[in-house]
Order: sequence, then C-alpha cells, then structure tokens
Amino acid sequence: MNDPALEPQIYILDTGGQYTHLIARKVRELGVYAEVVASETETSRFSKAKGLIISGGPSSVYEDGSPTIDGALLRAGIPVLGICYGQQLMAYRLDGAVTKGVKGEYGLAHLDIAGASPLFRGVANHQQVWMSHRDTVTAPPTGYSVLASTDTCAVAAIGNEATRQYGVQFHPEVVHTTEGLKILRNFVFAICGCTEDWQPASRIPVVEQQIRDVAGDRNIFFFVSGGVDSTVAYTLCLRALGEARVHGAYVDTGLMREGETEFVRGIFDSLGARHFRIELAQEEFLGALDGVTEPERKRKIIGEKFVEIQETVLESGPYLDGQWILGQGTIYPDTIESGGTAKADLIKTHHNRVAGIQKLIDAKRIVEPLASFYKDEVREIGRELGLPAAFLDRHPFPGPGLGIRCLGAERDEPIEVIDGGWIAPVHSVGVQGDSRSYRPVLIVDHLDHAHATEAINANQRVNRVIGIVGRNLPMDRLSVIASGISPDRMDRLRHADAVVRRLSLEADFESQVWQFPVVLIPVGGDGLPDSVVLRPIHSVDGMTAQSVVMPKPLLHRMRDALLAIPGVAAVFYDLTHKPPGTIEWE
Repeated sequence: MNDPALEPQIYILDTGGQYTHLIARKVRELGVYAEVVASETETSRFSKAKGLIISGGPSSVYEDGSPTIDGALLRAGIPVLGICYGQQLMAYRLDGAVTKGVKGEYGLAHLDIAGASPLFRGVANHQQVWMSHRDTVTAPPTGYSVLASTDTCAVAAIGNEATRQYGVQFHPEVVHTTEGLKILRNFVFAICGCTEDWQPASRIPVVEQQIRDVAGDRNIFFFVSGGVDSTVAYTLCLRALGEARVHGAYVDTGLMREGETEFVRGIFDSLGARHFRIELAQEEFLGALDGVTEPERKRKIIGEKFVEIQETVLESGPYLDGQWILGQGTIYPDTIESGGTAKADLIKTHHNRVAGIQKLIDAKRIVEPLASFYKDEVREIGRELGLPAAFLDRHPFPGPGLGIRCLGAERDEPIEVIDGGWIAPVHSVGVQGDSRSYRPVLIVDHLDHAHATEAINANQRVNRVIGIVGRNLPMDRLSVIASGISPDRMDRLRHADAVVRRLSLEADFESQVWQFPVVLIPVGGDGLPDSVVLRPIHSVDGMTAQSVVMPKPLLHRMRDALLAIPGVAAVFYDLTHKPPGTIEWE
C-alpha cells in the first residue's frame, strides 16, 4: 500500500503480469519500500530510484501494442532486473534475439548456474524454479552473458555486470522458486545498494488513516463473507471509525458450506459487532444460476446478484442518505486476476469486481482497506489486530461460494480415449503464460504429479490433469452429462465438502495444506450423475500453488466415504499446479 511519507527505492514496471504486485510485496518483505508503475513511465520519474524491476506479462515483444519501456531507461545507469517478459523485453530493446514460442513452459524446472554473478551469490546450483512463458531469449544482447539455463531453456538468465542489468526467464518472486527471495535480496541490496526502510508494523496505522480519509464524515456498511479478508477489513474499519459508524450484513446465498452461516454469526458476535444482520437469499441466487454453465457468466451473475441484494439491504435502512459508503474485503489477487491493472489479462472475474461494484468505485462510494495486500499479509495484519489464530489460519474460501465448484455441461458428451488417458470435455479455467485458458481436463489412471506437469506441457488441448482415485463405474461407462446448478447437486457437493473437511481435520491434514477445494463435475452414468474432484494445494499468497500429495490411508478413507454418497460415480485427484491451472476450477 503506497505510503506518501516514503520515497520508493525500487520501482516495479508493470507489463501486465499476474505476479506484478507480488514482486513489490516480496521487495517490501525484504524491508525495502517499493511501488508499482506503468512500464512506459518516463525515465525522469526514477531519478531517486536505486533499482528497477520489469515484470512478466502475457504479451509477446513482437506484437503491435505490446508493453514496452521508455527508450532511455536502459541507458540511465540504474540497475535493472527483467523477469520473464521483462528479460525478453530487455533483450529485444538491446538487439538480442527473442524467439516466439510454440507451446510454452509452465511449472517447475531446475536451474543450472553457469558461473559467478552477484545476482546468484550464495544460491545453490541446480535449484528449483518456476516457469510460465511462451517466448524465449535465444541470444543475449552484446555485453550480456548467459548466467543460467534449464533443460528446456538455454537462456534462463542473462547479465551485464558493467551496467548492473540482469534478466531471468523464471519467476523469483513466487514461492515455488526455492531460492527466489535470495535472488531478489541479492539484486535489491548487493546490486542496487538499498537500505531497509519498511516495517510491517507500520501498515495498520496507514490503512486506518486511509479508511478515515476515504470515509470522511460518512459511515461504512460492510457485506461480509465470514472469511479472513472481509473480517480483517471489517475489524480495521471498526478500529478506525468505531462500532457506531460501521454496520455489517452477511448474505446466505445458498452456495455456502455446511454450517457456514452459524459459524459466521458466532465470529461476529465475538467481535462485538452490534450492528450486524444475516440476509437469507438462497432462492434468488439459485434461481438466477439455473441452467448457467459458463464460468464467467456464473461469476457475473453471482456478483450482480450480490449488488441487487446489497441495494435491497441498503434501501431497508438509513444507508442511502449520503452518509454511508460500502466496505469490502477485496485483496490484490481479486483485482489482478480480473484484469485490474492496465495490461493484465483477464483470468476470471471476481464477484467484487463486476460492473455494479465498479460503479460504486467510480462514484467513490466504496472503501477497500486490503486492496493492495495478499492473503498472507492479511493474516499478518489480523495477528497484529489480535484476531485468534484458529480463525486466521482457516482456509481461504471463494466469494462466489460453492457455485464455482459445481461445474455444469450444456449437453451430453462422450469421454475421448487417447494414449495415456482420457480427455473429458469438462472445461476449467487455467493461467498459462499470464493469459487465461479454458480447456478440457485430462484424466489419467495414476497420481503422479511430475507426469501430470509433463502431460500438460505436451498437450495444448488441456490445462488440467486429474488422476483416478476410485470409481463406482468403469471408465467406459462414464460420460459428461448435461447439467447445471440445482438444489440436488448443491446438496451433493455440500455433503462431499463436509466429508472431506471432517476427515482432513481428524487426520490433521487440513493444517498441512493452504486450501482444499472440493469440486463437483458432471461426469457419471447409470443414474450416478456426478464425480468429485479433490484439490488440496499448497500456496502462500494464492498467485501460485502446488498440488499436494495426500497420505494414502487418508485418501482411501475419503474415497470410500465419497463413493458412498448417493449420485457419486467416481472420485478424482487434481494433480495440476498453478500455473497452468488456477486454484479454483472456475
């Protein structure tokens, strides 16, 4: 979150990457203040900067209108680090060779460092890195050396020691590049000469003052989900303005987990939220979603329905008298994955970034205290506020609820047999090369995560791989069945989700993963219309994720319990990392 009292030492030049603000957050995590600006920002803006980082992005440097940088930037004597597209852009602008990719590289790779460089000082050779790119640098510019490579990327890092300019094809900012933070630390301190000037404890007073600045003499009405984000944001507003000026409501959409409404009521009772109500709206949401299968339409319908319910609630009280604005727990990934920066590709629309909410933003009738923070930072703020660990460590849950975990199909379709598995025409959202994909799923008869990554990179028809855990029917009797969101299917998913949560808690598996979505897909037959997909993942901030291996005894207990649910034909395991798959399927 920008602090006007500080001059940024590091600027992140935004070329539209999904991880742009994650880079800034990682630099702040090192204790150095950083801000994000447009990539074309004039070089004169950086007269006091100690270093620049050019982000990744979804474009190709050869495309008309692709993001670029000021022509004087690479001659200004400022240390520069280009990441992914940023490396390609540096090479292209300096007359190196960049080759357009055919199939791309997504997921884990291993980096071999070619020689000594301050960028890789103290970094182990043959380390794990995270790739997400199509194009590649095939020859570095004059004066630049190749600093590292992988088995599939000959120019994985370049550098010019004289100008203190470097590029890496992988993403050091994501948690799955195991020594990425060390690489960033080398750039920020050893190469740029930054000093520590940013402390996490300074965030809360700044955020609370921003709440007061935005609110002015107006009060805040909060629609909360009971999740970490909205509850922390609500608590910040309570601290900033006092309970008399902050009211709240929770909307039960009918897309909630088992027991969720009662849990939320207890949380807000414990916060001492005197002005809090629960709004029952199951019929409105399920009716609006009847027959809808396309994920973007689902998300927009859910978002707009939220706005309608919100307006109804607001009209039922004193909230439209000009003295009230809307509060939300929006965090940064909600905006960046919805195309929320100038060049970011739309991955999926989040329910709090649809047109109705955007109108409120444009009318300056909204406050979003956490809009510049990531999930782990929100938890840190919550701890500083004194919220209980049992609540803060709760798994993230999507704002649209189980509605985006209940997949549908417009028509009956067969499952295609191919070498090594089956392609099911159940489409899910992915993120490949910083761009949105929407492709079928590959079913395999094993739970080999490494093979799954190879299969996705080799087969551009799919963006997700699921392994068979157990079946009530053989594969040749399974097909995709036309279906949408219905009360019966929602009850089936709620039941499956509750089973998985109960068994995960009993085995202490829930504490070992960051999130565990349970997905219902319309794959079945012979009166069993659905299958369940298990999606346990590890992440830090939600921008990248790894599919987690579950202990076999627990997996077998889940399999047996889920196959006993009426209507369940099979149980699958999502083996896909992010990228190329998103955490949620829709």
